Amino acid sequence: MAAVAPETHEMLAGLSQGDVELVTEALTLREEARASTGLDERTYGLVKIAALIALDAPPASYMWQVANALDGGATPEDIVGVLKAVAPQVGGPRVVAAAPELMVALGLSLPDAGA
Repeated sequence: MAAVAPETHEMLAGLSQGDVELVTEALTLREEARASTGLDERTYGLVKIAALIALDAPPASYMWQVANALDGGATPEDIVGVLKAVAPQVGGPRVVAAAPELMVALGLSLPDAGA
């Protein structure tokens, strides 16, 4: 097991439990990072979703970034556009893997496996 400083443990534990102060701090850092790119909120959110698709990111990442993109002015149609735009570069398997994560993040029901 790795040696972990108590402050690191406390931060990770707090984030995993949704500690409001820690989440607020993370959001502040996100805004500072976005501002440094020169991108507007909508574009920044869509670029982050494209990166998640390319990286085959875990489901929780989609929930967070889709919410951020929508808050920044992106539409569900914009998000589908991102999926289509990156498909030739990332390949079919990543697009297929990302589609249900995007559906869940958008609050949509997944299709039945037999349908």
